[in-house]
Amino acid sequence: MLLDELVGVTEAVSATRSRLAKVDALAGLLRGLEADELAPAIGFLLAKPRQGRVGVGWRGWAAAAEAAGDAPDEPTLTVADLDRALDALQAATGSGSAAARAAELGTLTGRATARERDFIGRVLLGEMRTGALEGVLVDAIARAADRPGPVVRRAAMLTGDLGETARLALVVDPAEPGALEAVGLVVGRPVLPMLAATAATPAEAIESTGEASVEFKLDGARIQVHRDADDVRVFTRNLADITSRLPEVVEVVRGFAVDRVILDGETLALDEEDAPRPFQDTMSRFGAETAREALLHPWFFDVLHVDGRDLIDESLATRRAELARIAPDHRIPGEVTADPAVAERVSREALAAGHEGVVVKAIDSTYAAGRRGSSWIKVKPVLTYDLVVLAAEWGYGRRTGLLSNLHLGARDPDGRFGAPGGFVMVGKTFKGLTDRLLAWQTEYFPQIETHRTAQAVFVEPVTVVEIAIDGVQRSTRYPGGVALRFARVKAYRDDKRAGEADTIEALRELLPG
Repeated sequence: MLLDELVGVTEAVSATRSRLAKVDALAGLLRGLEADELAPAIGFLLAKPRQGRVGVGWRGWAAAAEAAGDAPDEPTLTVADLDRALDALQAATGSGSAAARAAELGTLTGRATARERDFIGRVLLGEMRTGALEGVLVDAIARAADRPGPVVRRAAMLTGDLGETARLALVVDPAEPGALEAVGLVVGRPVLPMLAATAATPAEAIESTGEASVEFKLDGARIQVHRDADDVRVFTRNLADITSRLPEVVEVVRGFAVDRVILDGETLALDEEDAPRPFQDTMSRFGAETAREALLHPWFFDVLHVDGRDLIDESLATRRAELARIAPDHRIPGEVTADPAVAERVSREALAAGHEGVVVKAIDSTYAAGRRGSSWIKVKPVLTYDLVVLAAEWGYGRRTGLLSNLHLGARDPDGRFGAPGGFVMVGKTFKGLTDRLLAWQTEYFPQIETHRTAQAVFVEPVTVVEIAIDGVQRSTRYPGGVALRFARVKAYRDDKRAGEADTIEALRELLPG
């Protein structure tokens, strides 16, 4: 398929707010792709190519586009051509890689039409604004393949790969006619983690769930650990393999009395008194490629598979019992109760121990991979939201010469307040920024700069920051009609993508009335 055809569909999807129209347009596109084009095309639509980041930033892409000169009028690039070019960019490493990458970009931009150049740039920089998010594409795959939506959604959750899900749904192998329906857990292949809704108090959460496991919410990093005999692999919430970074976690899981297992949990750094260190300390160690002094300790709250038995469709009560048998010394603390007073007490104990709060989980709930439902409800005393940095202003006084005041954006997936899939500014803050964070962002933000003024550096919307707030208020200043109250930086979230940031609607729900 010509890349131009795919670009045309993205423009049509961007131009409508109708979910049905988006699904129809994307389904038509998927039907026209060859089998080996499905995974690359889906990656392009989501600005998540199968190659990942290929070492091309905004400046490199802009320089290549400028050097290429006038764009051709007639499209000749195919989906496969772009996929091969990204393979070449990914392979350009070591001595001479900069020249090789520049040459590949030059060839690519030289063949691309004007709108193809714009599209390729957004793919490379992770800035696709089509509203073609995972949920819409799952529905489009089901429509294109004439398969039941729940079957496609389950396959997408358990593979963690929309491209592979599309292949299973659309490319029917006579030898495997039920391949899509047969998708299950595979030890060693990460699945999308189950997510939690929010509530203001533990009592409110218990009223929603009934009898529940009320568990400490650790201020750590989510991990999913797979063990097959002595082979242990550790994945992030985004399904990235970080096994080499966490040898201490590998060692702990190898000690469990089990042969094959999939565990869901958290890891965090502790101080000398076994109290949790600040989240930044955990993330510093979590992201390190080399050994650091601080060790990360794993705690688990769920088990999805044990020795050939899938547990995701079993009740939480059953999974808790298996977890107690496998990892009795590494379970996250909690109690099973239907009493709001008990839930409140557990929450107080969690806070006193230095943790964030609690997660209240219905005791009869199954594990809904990749979904945020009412079966799991997190309760934190301070409202926190994951937002995206849009710009940073130059500081003054003691902060002269440093990028300080952050412009914060919430995700706008439906384009209600702007371009679909974009971000809506909801406030600014310089509070909570330590000297270390000020120095880091002053060095980092110019590397992802899109443009600047005398007052601020505007950046690619890719950096997620956790912001604590006291609430929101109505605003005529910002297009979303809402502004943050008393916002302060809690931590940068290197473990999250911009597509996982909280939405403008989630903030608007806090408005009175």
